[in-house]
Amino acid sequence: MSFLKVDNIEVVYQHAITAIQGVSLDVHKSQITALLGTNGAGKTTTLRAISGFLGLDDARVTEGRITFQGQSLENRAPYDITRFGLSLVPERDKVFPNLTVAENLAVVPRRQSGEKDMLDLAYHFFPQIADLSGRTAGLLSGGERQMLAIAAGLMCEPEILLIDELSLGLSPVAVELLTQSLLAIRKELDISILLVEQSAHVALAIADYGYVIENGRIVLDGDAERLLKHSDVQEFYLGQSGKNRRSYRDVKQYRRSRRWYG
Repeated sequence: MSFLKVDNIEVVYQHAITAIQGVSLDVHKSQITALLGTNGAGKTTTLRAISGFLGLDDARVTEGRITFQGQSLENRAPYDITRFGLSLVPERDKVFPNLTVAENLAVVPRRQSGEKDMLDLAYHFFPQIADLSGRTAGLLSGGERQMLAIAAGLMCEPEILLIDELSLGLSPVAVELLTQSLLAIRKELDISILLVEQSAHVALAIADYGYVIENGRIVLDGDAERLLKHSDVQEFYLGQSGKNRRSYRDVKQYRRSRRWYG
């Protein structure tokens, strides 16, 4: 049974522009689910629909349902969704740059536990920022800022972490540290993770299941291991192809169907 279920949703911006249509996906308990796609494919819109932040962009879910453990989430306020147990780590504005690391973590609202308990937990998974607790967040490296953002997400005591563009602009070393931390978080806290990524290699290396979104629609889904071996994923997202390599024009026009394999 799905822990989080997105069922055939449509999102419209400014009462006129349809950004995604017919998007369905499932996130299961204690699993990492990847949502892959290029810029503008609809990844972030899907994540903002789940987390309740669409209203900030003058957008709404106009069709379909989003449910978490049976509770309806579509078009709810972000603080309501956080109270249900979903925590968003956004692509932009991840941290407060003028606050210290410790202050960034202290301002996050918690569901049940005390601040010290959650702070210890955050530093357990990200010891690198524990040593920088007094440093202003604006002086951190990109990898350290991402660690802080995920640590802040953990302070909410989530049952599902929603992470937008984990690896964007980061070094391979930083990405490796982050992915290993996510695996540890999933294992030790028994929580689910929905990971939105452009990098199929990064996401599918740690995911259990994955979806590919293109032009606002899900065009492919399957077990992460199977997706990694899929010829279109290898070509479009991993830069691999056989001897009959297609042109960029052909690549942009790859086949679109609800399921690419049976």
